[in-house]
Amino acid sequence: METKQLIAAISADAGSRPKRVGRAFALALLAGAAGGCAMFALRLDVRADVSDALATLRFPFKFIVTTLLAWTAAMLALQLAKPGLATRARGLAMAAAPALMLAAVGAELVAVPANLWTTRAVGSMAMVCLVNIPLLAAAPLVGLLLALRRGAPSSPALSGALAGLLAGAIAATFYAASCPDDSPLFVALWYTLAIGAVAATGAVAGARLLRW
Repeated sequence: METKQLIAAISADAGSRPKRVGRAFALALLAGAAGGCAMFALRLDVRADVSDALATLRFPFKFIVTTLLAWTAAMLALQLAKPGLATRARGLAMAAAPALMLAAVGAELVAVPANLWTTRAVGSMAMVCLVNIPLLAAAPLVGLLLALRRGAPSSPALSGALAGLLAGAIAATFYAASCPDDSPLFVALWYTLAIGAVAATGAVAGARLLRW
C-alpha cells in the first residue's frame, strides 16, 4: 500500500475526526485569545502614550507583523492536522512575516545612525518581553494543542511548533500594546526570541501529545 493510500485509509477510519478539528481549532483560538487577554489585564497595561504611538509607523507595524505571523501559522497548522492535504502554498506563506520583519530592520538600519543600533536593539523592556510573551501564550498554546489532538497531524512536532508560533504571535500582539520599544531592531530580536521559546515548547509538547 502506498503512503497516500495509507493516509487516506487512516483518515477514513477516523471518521469525522479530521472534520471536527476546524471547529475545535477556532474555539481554541477564541478561548486562548480570551485567556491571553485576561493575563494581559492581570499583568500589564496599555501604554500611556498609545494615541501618539498610533500616529507613528513603528507601533502599528508591530501588530501587522504579529497578526500576519499568527494568520499564516494558523492556516498551516490547521492544514497539517488533516492528512493528505497539500501544504506547500501555506508553508511558503509562512515566510511573509519574517520577510516583512527583515525589510523593516533594513529600513531601520538605514534610517538610524549606526551608533544607535545597539541602543534601539536592546531597548528598555527586553526581559519584560521575554517573560511576558511566554506567559501570555500559555493559555492559547494549551488550547491549540488540545484542538489539534482532534485531527491527525502527519508531523506532531511540527504541528506543535506551529501551535507555539501561533500562540506566541497572539501573545506578542497583546504584549505589543504595552511595550514602549517600537524599533524593528528590538522587535526582531526580543519578540523573535520570546515567540521562538513558545514554538520550541510547542514542538516538544506536540511530539508527545499529537502522536497517533
